[in-house]
Amino acid sequence: MANDSMMKRRGGCRRVGGGTLTALAMLMTSAIAQAQEAPQPAPVAAAGGGSVNLNPKRVTFDRPGKSATVSVGTGGTPGGAAAGYTVELIDRVMLPDGQIVPVADAAASPEAARLKSAKAYLVVTPRRIRVAQGSGQAIRIRAGAGTDLAPGEYRSHLTVTGIPPADTGLTAEQAAGRSEGELSFRINSVLAISIPVILRVGPVDVRAAIEGAKISFDTISTDGRSAPVRTAVLNFDLVRQGANSLYGDLEVRGSRGRGDEPIGAMRGIGVYPEIDRRQVKIPLTRIPASGEQIEIEFRDDDTSPGKVLSKVSLAAP
Repeated sequence: MANDSMMKRRGGCRRVGGGTLTALAMLMTSAIAQAQEAPQPAPVAAAGGGSVNLNPKRVTFDRPGKSATVSVGTGGTPGGAAAGYTVELIDRVMLPDGQIVPVADAAASPEAARLKSAKAYLVVTPRRIRVAQGSGQAIRIRAGAGTDLAPGEYRSHLTVTGIPPADTGLTAEQAAGRSEGELSFRINSVLAISIPVILRVGPVDVRAAIEGAKISFDTISTDGRSAPVRTAVLNFDLVRQGANSLYGDLEVRGSRGRGDEPIGAMRGIGVYPEIDRRQVKIPLTRIPASGEQIEIEFRDDDTSPGKVLSKVSLAAP
C-alpha cells in the first residue's frame, strides 16, 4: 500500500550467561491506508507469509452520532493459529510529498498545527482482538454526538497492530549454549495497518485542480521487479481547493494511443486538509511522441463517485 508505509526498527541488547551478548531486534512495519494511496481494494499488510487486511479502506461520517463497522481479516490457512492485535486511534498528518506520519513525528511541522483531530469524538470497540488465520473480526466505530463541534473536517486513523509473540528472546539455555562473545539476533515482524476515519461537520466542499504538469525522464523499474529502464514520468501538483479532503483516482491518456487505455494511473489518492497541494509522480507505460497531447483527469471517489473534479492537457516534449 502505497506511499503510506513506514518502517521502524527497535532493538536492545544484554549480556546473558557465559558472557554471551544477545541482541533482540524487532522489525515493525506499518502499512497505512490512506490505504488510500494504494490500488488495492482494502489495506493489506503482510509479513512472514501471513497478511492482515482492513475493509473498508476508509470510514467517513457525514455527521456526528453515526456508527460504522470495519472488518479485520487475516490470511493463511483457515483454522490456523490465532494472533492478537491491539486496536487504537492514532493521529497522523499528511506531508506535501504524500507521506503520512504520526503527528508526534511531525509536531514541529505546519501540517501538524492544521490537523483537526477526531480522536476525542470517536469511540472504538473492542480495543484488543484475537483473530485466527483465515478468519475475521468486526470492529465498531461510533462518532459521538459532538454538538459543540465547529464546522470542518476532523480525522484520526484506526490502527490495528500485531501483538509480538511471547518468545521474543533467547531462553537462558539457548544463550548459555552459545560461544563467548557470539552475537545473536532474533527478528520478529510486527504488523501495523491503519485506515483514516473522517468526521465531517457542516457543508462539504470538495474541489480540485491539477497544476504544474510536466514530463520528465528517469531510469526506474516500473513494477519494482523488472530491470530499470528509461521511463517517462508525469509530475504535477494535485491541489485541494475546497475546505474538505480529496479522495479519488488519477488517469493519464495520450492522443496517439487507444483512447480507452490509460498510459498512467494512480488509484485512491488523497489530499488531506492539513496540506493545500500534494506532489504527484506517475510513471507512464510508454514514452509519448513529441508534441503528443497528454490528458490528466482526476475523478472523485468520495462524495460524488465518478465525477470529474479536474482535467488538464499538455503537449509532450
